Amino acid sequence: MNHPNFSDLKAMYVNCTLKKWPRKSHTQGLIDVSVNIMKKEGVKVDQIRFVDEEIPVGVFPDMTEYGYKSDGWPRLFERIFDADILIIGTPIWLGERSSVASKLIERLYAMSGKCNDKGQYLFYGKVGGCIITGNEDGVKNCAKGMLYALQHIGYSIPPQADCGWIGEVGPGPSYLDEKADAKNNDFTNRNTTFMTYNLMHLAKILKDNNGYPSYGNSKEDWDNGNRWSFDNPEYR
Repeated sequence: MNHPNFSDLKAMYVNCTLKKWPRKSHTQGLIDVSVNIMKKEGVKVDQIRFVDEEIPVGVFPDMTEYGYKSDGWPRLFERIFDADILIIGTPIWLGERSSVASKLIERLYAMSGKCNDKGQYLFYGKVGGCIITGNEDGVKNCAKGMLYALQHIGYSIPPQADCGWIGEVGPGPSYLDEKADAKNNDFTNRNTTFMTYNLMHLAKILKDNNGYPSYGNSKEDWDNGNRWSFDNPEYR
Protein backbone atom coordinates (compact mmCIF):
# COMPACT_ATOMS: atom_id res chain seq x y z
CA MET A 1 0.00 0.00 0.00
CA ASN A 2 1.30 3.46 -0.92
CA HIS A 3 2.11 5.74 1.99
CA PRO A 4 -0.22 8.78 1.77
CA ASN A 5 1.39 12.20 1.66
CA PHE A 6 -0.22 14.37 4.33
CA SER A 7 2.39 17.15 4.21
CA ASP A 8 0.00 19.71 2.71
CA LEU A 9 -2.40 19.43 5.67
CA LYS A 10 -2.69 21.69 8.72
CA ALA A 11 -4.18 20.63 12.05
CA MET A 12 -5.30 22.70 15.01
CA TYR A 13 -5.60 21.22 18.51
CA VAL A 14 -7.57 23.30 21.00
CA ASN A 15 -7.12 22.12 24.58
CA CYS A 16 -10.18 23.08 26.63
CA THR A 17 -8.69 22.24 30.02
CA LEU A 18 -9.70 24.49 32.90
CA LYS A 19 -6.04 24.85 33.90
CA LYS A 20 -4.02 27.83 32.75
CA TRP A 21 -0.46 27.35 31.56
CA PRO A 22 1.86 26.08 33.00
CA ARG A 23 -0.32 23.83 35.18
CA LYS A 24 -0.19 20.20 34.10
CA SER A 25 -3.07 19.23 31.80
CA HIS A 26 -3.89 15.54 31.57
CA THR A 27 -5.89 16.27 28.43
CA GLN A 28 -2.72 17.70 26.91
CA GLY A 29 -0.99 14.41 27.63
CA LEU A 30 -3.36 12.52 25.31
CA ILE A 31 -3.41 15.35 22.80
CA ASP A 32 0.37 14.98 22.57
CA VAL A 33 -0.01 11.35 21.43
CA SER A 34 -2.10 12.46 18.46
CA VAL A 35 0.09 15.49 17.76
CA ASN A 36 3.16 13.27 17.61
CA ILE A 37 1.55 11.08 14.93
CA MET A 38 0.50 14.10 12.88
CA LYS A 39 3.96 15.63 13.02
CA LYS A 40 5.63 12.36 12.02
CA GLU A 41 3.31 12.27 9.00
CA GLY A 42 4.36 15.77 7.98
CA VAL A 43 1.20 17.61 9.04
CA LYS A 44 1.72 21.21 10.19
CA VAL A 45 0.36 21.41 13.75
CA ASP A 46 -0.81 24.42 15.74
CA GLN A 47 -2.12 24.36 19.31
CA ILE A 48 -4.15 26.65 21.57
CA ARG A 49 -4.90 26.36 25.29
CA PHE A 50 -8.23 28.13 25.17
CA VAL A 51 -8.44 29.06 28.85
CA ASP A 52 -5.29 31.20 28.48
CA GLU A 53 -7.01 33.48 25.98
CA GLU A 54 -9.29 36.42 26.77
CA ILE A 55 -12.40 35.12 25.00
CA PRO A 56 -15.82 36.22 26.26
CA VAL A 57 -18.88 34.04 25.97
CA GLY A 58 -21.27 34.73 23.12
CA VAL A 59 -22.60 33.63 19.77
CA PHE A 60 -21.43 36.55 17.61
CA PRO A 61 -18.16 36.87 15.67
CA ASP A 62 -16.93 39.88 17.69
CA MET A 63 -18.38 40.40 21.15
CA THR A 64 -16.94 43.92 21.46
CA GLU A 65 -19.97 44.90 19.41
CA TYR A 66 -22.17 43.60 22.25
CA GLY A 67 -20.76 45.29 25.32
CA TYR A 68 -17.44 43.53 25.94
CA LYS A 69 -14.30 45.65 26.16
CA SER A 70 -12.12 43.12 24.34
CA ASP A 71 -12.45 39.89 22.40
CA GLY A 72 -9.52 37.71 21.34
CA TRP A 73 -11.75 35.45 19.25
CA PRO A 74 -11.35 37.13 15.83
CA ARG A 75 -7.57 36.71 16.05
CA LEU A 76 -7.76 33.11 17.28
CA PHE A 77 -10.38 32.21 14.71
CA GLU A 78 -7.97 33.05 11.90
CA ARG A 79 -5.60 30.36 13.24
CA ILE A 80 -8.39 27.83 13.72
CA PHE A 81 -9.89 28.43 10.29
CA ASP A 82 -6.47 28.17 8.63
CA ALA A 83 -6.37 24.48 9.62
CA ASP A 84 -7.85 21.64 7.59
CA ILE A 85 -8.42 19.61 10.78
CA LEU A 86 -9.78 20.75 14.15
CA ILE A 87 -9.41 18.54 17.22
CA ILE A 88 -11.07 19.69 20.43
CA GLY A 89 -9.61 18.30 23.64
CA THR A 90 -11.55 18.40 26.89
CA PRO A 91 -11.58 16.95 30.39
CA ILE A 92 -14.81 15.48 31.77
CA TRP A 93 -16.58 17.32 34.58
CA LEU A 94 -19.88 15.93 35.95
CA GLY A 95 -20.07 13.66 32.93
CA GLU A 96 -19.91 16.56 30.46
CA ARG A 97 -17.34 18.46 28.41
CA SER A 98 -15.72 21.42 30.15
CA SER A 99 -17.30 24.86 30.19
CA VAL A 100 -14.31 26.04 28.16
CA ALA A 101 -15.13 23.51 25.43
CA SER A 102 -18.73 24.72 25.37
CA LYS A 103 -17.52 28.30 24.97
CA LEU A 104 -15.27 27.28 22.06
CA ILE A 105 -18.16 25.51 20.33
CA GLU A 106 -20.43 28.52 20.85
CA ARG A 107 -17.85 30.86 19.33
CA LEU A 108 -17.38 28.49 16.37
CA TYR A 109 -21.16 28.47 15.98
CA ALA A 110 -21.04 32.26 15.77
CA MET A 111 -19.10 31.93 12.51
CA SER A 112 -21.26 29.23 10.96
CA GLY A 113 -23.59 31.59 9.13
CA LYS A 114 -20.76 32.90 6.98
CA CYS A 115 -20.12 31.33 3.57
CA ASN A 116 -17.12 30.20 1.55
CA ASP A 117 -16.42 31.20 -2.04
CA LYS A 118 -18.85 28.51 -3.29
CA GLY A 119 -21.70 29.97 -1.28
CA GLN A 120 -21.59 27.01 1.13
CA TYR A 121 -21.42 27.39 4.89
CA LEU A 122 -17.93 28.35 6.00
CA PHE A 123 -16.69 25.08 7.52
CA TYR A 124 -17.56 22.85 4.54
CA GLY A 125 -14.47 20.88 3.53
CA LYS A 126 -12.90 20.91 6.98
CA VAL A 127 -12.64 17.89 9.31
CA GLY A 128 -13.28 17.61 13.04
CA GLY A 129 -12.57 15.24 15.93
CA CYS A 130 -12.24 15.24 19.72
CA ILE A 131 -10.04 13.97 22.54
CA ILE A 132 -11.43 13.42 26.04
CA THR A 133 -9.86 12.54 29.39
CA GLY A 134 -11.10 12.11 32.92
CA ASN A 135 -11.62 9.77 35.86
CA GLU A 136 -15.39 9.58 35.64
CA ASP A 137 -17.84 8.26 33.07
CA GLY A 138 -18.64 10.36 30.03
CA VAL A 139 -16.22 9.90 27.10
CA LYS A 140 -18.96 8.84 24.66
CA ASN A 141 -21.42 11.39 26.02
CA CYS A 142 -18.92 14.21 25.55
CA ALA A 143 -17.92 12.95 22.11
CA LYS A 144 -21.44 12.70 20.77
CA GLY A 145 -22.22 16.27 21.79
CA MET A 146 -19.04 17.76 20.37
CA LEU A 147 -19.07 15.76 17.14
CA TYR A 148 -22.72 16.61 16.58
CA ALA A 149 -21.95 20.31 17.07
CA LEU A 150 -19.01 20.19 14.67
CA GLN A 151 -20.94 18.46 11.91
CA HIS A 152 -23.91 20.76 12.44
CA ILE A 153 -21.84 23.83 11.65
CA GLY A 154 -20.24 22.17 8.62
CA TYR A 155 -17.24 20.11 9.71
CA SER A 156 -16.97 16.60 8.26
CA ILE A 157 -16.63 13.75 10.76
CA PRO A 158 -14.81 10.57 9.70
CA PRO A 159 -15.26 7.13 11.29
CA GLN A 160 -13.77 6.79 14.78
CA ALA A 161 -13.37 10.56 15.17
CA ASP A 162 -13.03 10.48 18.95
CA CYS A 163 -10.69 8.97 21.49
CA GLY A 164 -10.41 9.13 25.25
CA TRP A 165 -9.09 7.79 28.50
CA ILE A 166 -10.99 7.22 31.73
CA GLY A 167 -9.10 6.29 34.84
CA GLU A 168 -10.42 4.84 38.04
CA VAL A 169 -13.87 6.28 38.69
CA GLY A 170 -13.73 8.90 41.42
CA PRO A 171 -10.61 10.63 42.75
CA GLY A 172 -8.28 8.12 41.13
CA PRO A 173 -5.18 8.68 38.98
CA SER A 174 -5.49 10.84 35.88
CA TYR A 175 -3.93 10.32 32.45
CA LEU A 176 -0.42 11.62 33.17
CA ASP A 177 -0.17 10.19 36.69
CA GLU A 178 2.42 7.41 36.77
CA LYS A 179 0.07 5.18 38.77
CA ALA A 180 -2.47 5.28 35.93
CA ASP A 181 -0.07 3.66 33.42
CA ALA A 182 -2.33 5.26 30.79
CA LYS A 183 0.43 5.48 28.18
CA ASN A 184 0.33 1.67 27.95
CA ASN A 185 -3.46 1.39 27.61
CA ASP A 186 -3.87 -0.42 24.30
CA PHE A 187 -7.53 0.57 23.81
CA THR A 188 -6.77 4.27 24.19
CA ASN A 189 -3.62 4.09 22.09
CA ARG A 190 -5.41 2.23 19.29
CA ASN A 191 -8.37 4.58 19.23
CA THR A 192 -6.14 7.66 19.34
CA THR A 193 -4.09 6.34 16.44
CA PHE A 194 -7.13 5.37 14.35
CA MET A 195 -8.78 8.72 15.03
CA THR A 196 -5.68 10.63 14.00
CA TYR A 197 -5.24 8.76 10.73
CA ASN A 198 -8.95 8.91 9.88
CA LEU A 199 -8.89 12.67 10.35
CA MET A 200 -5.88 12.94 8.05
CA HIS A 201 -7.37 10.63 5.41
CA LEU A 202 -10.66 12.52 5.18
CA ALA A 203 -8.96 15.92 5.24
CA LYS A 204 -6.66 14.79 2.42
CA ILE A 205 -9.59 13.55 0.32
CA LEU A 206 -11.47 16.82 0.78
CA LYS A 207 -8.42 19.01 0.16
CA ASP A 208 -7.46 17.16 -3.01
CA ASN A 209 -11.02 17.57 -4.31
CA ASN A 210 -11.45 21.22 -3.30
CA GLY A 211 -14.02 20.33 -0.66
CA TYR A 212 -17.60 19.43 -1.52
CA PRO A 213 -19.28 20.24 -4.83
CA SER A 214 -21.72 23.10 -4.38
CA TYR A 215 -24.54 21.37 -6.24
CA GLY A 216 -27.46 21.07 -3.82
CA ASN A 217 -25.84 22.70 -0.78
CA SER A 218 -25.04 26.33 -1.59
CA LYS A 219 -26.87 28.81 0.62
CA GLU A 220 -26.03 31.51 -1.89
CA ASP A 221 -27.71 29.58 -4.70
CA TRP A 222 -30.71 28.77 -2.50
CA ASP A 223 -31.13 32.44 -1.60
CA ASN A 224 -31.00 33.22 -5.34
CA GLY A 225 -33.92 30.87 -5.98
CA ASN A 226 -32.19 27.66 -7.05
CA ARG A 227 -33.99 24.60 -5.69
CA TRP A 228 -32.23 21.79 -7.63
CA SER A 229 -34.51 18.73 -7.35
CA PHE A 230 -36.39 19.94 -4.29
CA ASP A 231 -40.15 19.98 -4.58
CA ASN A 232 -42.77 19.58 -1.87
CA PRO A 233 -44.94 16.59 -2.77
CA GLU A 234 -48.62 17.23 -3.08
CA TYR A 235 -50.75 15.59 -0.42
CA ARG A 236 -53.45 13.34 -1.82
